[in-house]
Amino acid sequence: MGKRLMSSPMPLLTRRKPSWKSCSMHLPILRRFLGILVYDDLCRARLALRSVETAMSNLVRQKLLEGINVIEAMAQNTTLHAILNSAAEATAAALKSGHKLMVAGNGGSAADAQHLVAEFVNRLVGDRPAMRAVALTTDSCILTSVGNDYGFERIFARQIEAIGQPGDVFLAISTSGNSPNMLRALELSRQMGIETIGLTGSTGGKMKPLCDYCLCIPSEVTMYIQQAHLALEHIFCMIAEQRYFAEAQAVAAGRVAAAAS
Repeated sequence: MGKRLMSSPMPLLTRRKPSWKSCSMHLPILRRFLGILVYDDLCRARLALRSVETAMSNLVRQKLLEGINVIEAMAQNTTLHAILNSAAEATAAALKSGHKLMVAGNGGSAADAQHLVAEFVNRLVGDRPAMRAVALTTDSCILTSVGNDYGFERIFARQIEAIGQPGDVFLAISTSGNSPNMLRALELSRQMGIETIGLTGSTGGKMKPLCDYCLCIPSEVTMYIQQAHLALEHIFCMIAEQRYFAEAQAVAAGRVAAAAS
């Protein structure tokens, strides 16, 4: 018998470990692929950021224009101008006769009250003697004790009762015109013979009939009312300054003219 042919076994398939050389050949392709992905992500992120920035810019522009529209409406309102001028003249007359200006408000209007009083006591534009004014929003002991013992609605009226005198002026700042503590303070002021000025929103609220001079801002949006209040407060102080020091300025001008001649 012939020799039996023995078939050789099939070699086992083995997974060869890739060499560094073969990997390095594919790196440029991988880098390019990842680069495309990263670039696409960056483009999307930039577009999203640009969209957000555009939306924010549009919002800023819109809100500024809305505030400007309120100021422009006031600029055309000659009745408002006359009331502001009369209120400032009455305040200057009261200060010249030895009386004072008292100012109060809540929240942002409390800050306005202190801001306005600082302009009177220190100065608005040029150097001049101090003008008598007091903010009723600053003494935390008085505010908390009166609020605790009598209620928040009396925190300003109680101070007017203590330091107010006939012939003084009380300026109440309220965007709604309905703040209970403003109403109580205005009611007491009228009973005591104190002139009253109101800075408020479009309708004037309940405080309007309690004010000798009520300045109503043509808006129902709190932030636009507050922006307009600050503009009027500066003009109010400026007119009061001019009226208060008009005589002294005339005398000084006369002396300068006499010296020049």
